[in-house]
Amino acid sequence: MSRYLDPADSSKPYKDPTPLPSDIPKVKELGVTSAPLKSAAFFLGAYCKDYNEDFMLCKSESADPAHCLKEGRRVTRCAQDLIAKLRENCLSEFNDHWGCLEKNNQEYYHCRKDERVLNKCVFEKLGLSKTIPGAPAGKTPIHEVKNPVYTGVQK
Repeated sequence: MSRYLDPADSSKPYKDPTPLPSDIPKVKELGVTSAPLKSAAFFLGAYCKDYNEDFMLCKSESADPAHCLKEGRRVTRCAQDLIAKLRENCLSEFNDHWGCLEKNNQEYYHCRKDERVLNKCVFEKLGLSKTIPGAPAGKTPIHEVKNPVYTGVQK
């Protein structure tokens, strides 16, 4: 008689029984959680724009997930490169910002002070500036507003 074993109760790490074919280029995972990704999100969009657009064009061409694996790997490699550069050039600012996001339910408005410091460092060291797609032209971007309506503590 067999018995059901919940995979969550296993003491062994999960190993994929169907690895990718050898013709697909190998790439490691980013190795960061959601908070560092959210902290770097706008910089990732600017830094990896060409790779992201290639990937999205490929996805629109075919519904087959295997069709765009190479483009997806390029996006991952680009993101790895940027995360490494952020850690190399702006480690303390990056850690402070994503740590704040982690503590504050991933809400940007709680972390504007740390965000400004990170944005300044990334601009000075990497030449990337934070731009929000679709933001109204001629208005101050939300992350640069001096006295925002939404803050960590409401008055």
